[in-house]
Amino acid sequence: MSKVMIIGAGGVGGVVAHKCAQVAEVFDEIVIASRTQSKCDAIAAQLSRPVTTAKVDADNVPELVELLNIEKPELVINVALPYQDLTIMDACLEAGVHYMDTANYEPLDTAKFEYKWQWAYQEKFEKAGLTALLGSGFDPGATNMFTAYIAKHYLDEIHYLDIIDVNGGDHGHPFATNFNPEINIREVSAECRHWENGEFVTTQPMSESKQFECPEGVGTYHIYRMYHEELESLTKHYPTIKKAQFWMSFSENYLKHLEVLVNVGMTGIEPIEFEGKEIVPLQFLKALLPEPSTLGPRTKGKTCIGCIVKGLKDGEEKTYYIYNICDHQECYQEVQSQAISYTTGVPAMIGAKMILENKWKKPGVWNIEQLDPDPFMEDMNKYGLPWKVVEL
Repeated sequence: MSKVMIIGAGGVGGVVAHKCAQVAEVFDEIVIASRTQSKCDAIAAQLSRPVTTAKVDADNVPELVELLNIEKPELVINVALPYQDLTIMDACLEAGVHYMDTANYEPLDTAKFEYKWQWAYQEKFEKAGLTALLGSGFDPGATNMFTAYIAKHYLDEIHYLDIIDVNGGDHGHPFATNFNPEINIREVSAECRHWENGEFVTTQPMSESKQFECPEGVGTYHIYRMYHEELESLTKHYPTIKKAQFWMSFSENYLKHLEVLVNVGMTGIEPIEFEGKEIVPLQFLKALLPEPSTLGPRTKGKTCIGCIVKGLKDGEEKTYYIYNICDHQECYQEVQSQAISYTTGVPAMIGAKMILENKWKKPGVWNIEQLDPDPFMEDMNKYGLPWKVVEL
């Protein structure tokens, strides 16, 4: 049994807390910490067992170290903002605590989705005898595990990879984002990159699209090609991949609103001066939009997220589709959150469980697909994210 500290009290943080609380045989003590302690207290009040809450500024390494030294967790589950990954990693190194997250580090002043900053910590974590697990959400996270599982059990070589993320849910708002608006809009409006013939090819944001029919009656949706960080790690760790792409569904309504917001400068990340104060347009927009954690009660429909993986088995070409379908309302009934937060929070709990059970504990910095997928995939079925593999 182990003590964990969850840093971040948004929608995903709430799910992680709920799921850790359900697995008391592994997570016997839980601390929830955030800049706003009242958010931690609100999550704690929903749980079936007592947990500790704390206030901490995740941008402040000494403050983080002080809290870690007081609470002495074995592992930090970082579900704060991606801008804070490096400060939390620094604090874990100083305090001698294992680390994991669900999204790669991003600099605050430029929308760059790269692992280089975190990969640079490999030697530090190795020397400290600490594990740092990167990207244990859904995408990245479960999608990496899906790829690793197909590579281990179904194919000798992967040649083509399409990661497809469909949210068939409806929250009823004219415009809202299902996770942190700042991160979501930065991702969607960034230049697209896909992997082809040994290099990343850059195209205009959302310039490539197609129809995709989800299985099990979820529906047919318009999906758009965009860049997502797991493409960088998967093409590194599976060098036989010739082409890798990431696709996400968006409604015409979402895209129309986003186009207008981009055109009028509301998605800008450079500070501007307004009435004697500096403001960042995107941060101001975030303050106007519905808080993602409030969308749970009103979101209906399902998500369908998976990978289409094509390659060779015994010299023969094979294609497999491995996917999970998740119902927004079922997630809300279980953990008071919609499925986007649920599909990220459950793999975060499972990744933490893998480390604490010593299945994935080894010194260094690791992307999730570098570790054995089998126990993780088994736990996805056990803890709320059942998956299927079909041959296409």
